[in-house]
Amino acid sequence: MKKNKSSVLDCSIIDISLFKNKAGNISVIENNKSIPFEIKRVYFLYDIPAGKQRGNHAHIECHQVLIATSGSFQVLLDDGKAKKKVILNKPNLGLHIPPGIWASETNFTKGSVCLVLASHKFEEKDYIRNYTDFLKFYL
Repeated sequence: MKKNKSSVLDCSIIDISLFKNKAGNISVIENNKSIPFEIKRVYFLYDIPAGKQRGNHAHIECHQVLIATSGSFQVLLDDGKAKKKVILNKPNLGLHIPPGIWASETNFTKGSVCLVLASHKFEEKDYIRNYTDFLKFYL
């Protein structure tokens, strides 16, 4: 069964509220407001060794927002036809990745932390972990 296909053009930067204060800045994330879905899972990627990648998969149903809460990293997006590279390096900006996009996180700077907000709880059956299978599923 083929799914409706997302395009790399559907991946977008989300501006997360930033409140500046002499005592320090604060950014606020709210379900269905700053994030375009209800958040069901939150996790962090950190202590990524130099030269290593994370991700390298697509989701069938799950939406994600990636935020560089510290440091920076690149996200390589691929819809099977077009590719796009996004650099995340500000904690008040997030990258919304809809289902059907092959995503890889790479080039983490030392001390980088990637916050991931997901629309679904973990379910292995939602993952496509083989690129050839991804192309077959969507194209």
